[in-house]
Amino acid sequence: MKIVVRFAQGLFAACMPVMIITGSIAWAVNSQWLYTSGFQKYAVADVLAQNGLPVTRTDLRQIAGGFVHYFNSGDEYIHLTVQSAGRTVELFNEEEIIHFKDVKGLFRLDYGALLGTFLFGAAFAAVALFRKQRRLLARTLVIGGGVTLGLMALLGIGIAFDFNSLFYQFHLISFSNTFWSAEGNMLLLFPGGFWYDAALYVTLFAVGLALLLGGAGAAYLVTHKSEARNPKFETNPKSE
Repeated sequence: MKIVVRFAQGLFAACMPVMIITGSIAWAVNSQWLYTSGFQKYAVADVLAQNGLPVTRTDLRQIAGGFVHYFNSGDEYIHLTVQSAGRTVELFNEEEIIHFKDVKGLFRLDYGALLGTFLFGAAFAAVALFRKQRRLLARTLVIGGGVTLGLMALLGIGIAFDFNSLFYQFHLISFSNTFWSAEGNMLLLFPGGFWYDAALYVTLFAVGLALLLGGAGAAYLVTHKSEARNPKFETNPKSE
């Protein structure tokens, strides 16, 4: 039984960074504020106007909402339009539309990893609480939170010192085509600075979750130092 418990504990500790990171990415994907704040910071309305496509703040909010809807819908391809000079204009060209389909596929993988690790983590926590193994659960939260913080520290260093190279390598590894570099409104809506900020927000969000979960485990261990070890997860030597 001890081997099973240690294996489950190790697996949960390994799942925690995946759950936290994928959860942080899922938050970013669905945060309309992240889109609109980036559009405002990088003066996207002015940039689009300079390239012959005047848009309003309302248009940009609708575009942000359109992305959130698309990434969570069953639509294969994105279809966003704006009104310009009394006519309806397609926001993206064919190559950009294909790229967003590829991006959506990555986000679906993210959602799947988040769901799988969350379900396992919830099951592990439920069994630990049911069998009164709170210290085991608390220690695992501390370990998983610590591992996540270590990974986020490495990512933060990479973002700070060479984000452009990391971003470029990510695209080479993640996509089987070069449509991510297609020239059009996509690059105007999402300049390099937008992605730098998004990566930073995801990192900080993940750090916050790691501190919350790991801190909860640490707080329990500190406030329950004298708690006796419960043997329910372990093999009773008298029964052997």
